[in-house]
Amino acid sequence: MKFFKIAWALAICLALQNCSQKAEEKKEETPVESTASRSIWSKEQANEWYAKQGWLVGADFLPSTAINQLEMFQEASFDTATINRELGWAENIGMNTMRVYLHDLLFQEDSAGFVKRLDTFLNIAEKHKIKPLFVLFDSCWDPFPKLGTQRAPKPGVHNSGWVQSPGLEALKDSTQYPRLERYVKGTVAAFANDSRVLAWDIWNEPDNPNTSSYGKVELPNKVDYVLPLLTKAFGWARSVNPAQPLTAGVWNGDWTSHETLKPIEKVMIDESDVVSFHNYEDAADFEKRIKQLQQYGRPLICTEYMSRGNGSFFKGSLPIAKKYHVGAINWGLVNGKSQTIYPWDSWKKTYTKEPDLWFHDIFRKDGTPYKKEETDLIKSLTAAK
Repeated sequence: MKFFKIAWALAICLALQNCSQKAEEKKEETPVESTASRSIWSKEQANEWYAKQGWLVGADFLPSTAINQLEMFQEASFDTATINRELGWAENIGMNTMRVYLHDLLFQEDSAGFVKRLDTFLNIAEKHKIKPLFVLFDSCWDPFPKLGTQRAPKPGVHNSGWVQSPGLEALKDSTQYPRLERYVKGTVAAFANDSRVLAWDIWNEPDNPNTSSYGKVELPNKVDYVLPLLTKAFGWARSVNPAQPLTAGVWNGDWTSHETLKPIEKVMIDESDVVSFHNYEDAADFEKRIKQLQQYGRPLICTEYMSRGNGSFFKGSLPIAKKYHVGAINWGLVNGKSQTIYPWDSWKKTYTKEPDLWFHDIFRKDGTPYKKEETDLIKSLTAAK
């Protein structure tokens, strides 16, 4: 009886998008049943779930051979060998989760193949004792995503090929929202009862205007489109009754009280089963933000931190995360096509060689750590052997 969930998920795809392919059956999992949409978890439910997870430590993961989410999961460039090797390095320093970005165009192009590749990815992650947190939508970087061969990295530029999901054209076109609904429901339903999945991050930095990179071509009133769609996306994901929690991480603004939150931040907090956040500041600010978010009485997971050039270091933030039992997911595992060793200002300033101080990332492409004292610290805090 192992692996019925994928077969059931593809039945969902057939109903939603006329999928014709069938996936391999999964054993030991019960299929998701069609029932009424589940409620937002109570604080008690959320904390009970969190108590079973142990301390969550990981990275935002993109294999070094992929420039973005599309290249990571498209059939022609799905690099299982690199994924397996690099997740092994993460396992060796005690990491037990990875935050992984998906894309609506992957489901639109080939929903059955996409689900199958996600299943393969989860099998690799499980082998390394890693439970991924999947990100469904993202408002950062290039607003014009396209399927197919992805462009080469711009030398010396941070995240020069990362793409938004949905792209600008889909975001402003409500006739495409049913397609986005099929993506969310079909993807979450495929793994709704899958113990290999940690959680679902509905939308990364939904109101990010990308001022320094693509600001001139962004929708000037982007948040007016994103806010109602974010609310819908939470509902779509919840409607297929996932056993895993939903979240969306607040990333800037005043979190002193619920009243000081922007409207979109209120949605992100109020709709989340567990509260997540980003912090690229120093250790004192990291601790202050944790204390501000403790008012909600829910588990806390920092889904982005560690930007050395901005004063955010493992040695500052990670011990604090452990002290408060806050999940800690830093940006970047291996230096690769994303080039996030370069700082954010590389969009405005020219870099002709590897910076002495890496901005993000932990390992070089050959598996050696950028700073051994950092990997030693991570291993000591995670009690990795």
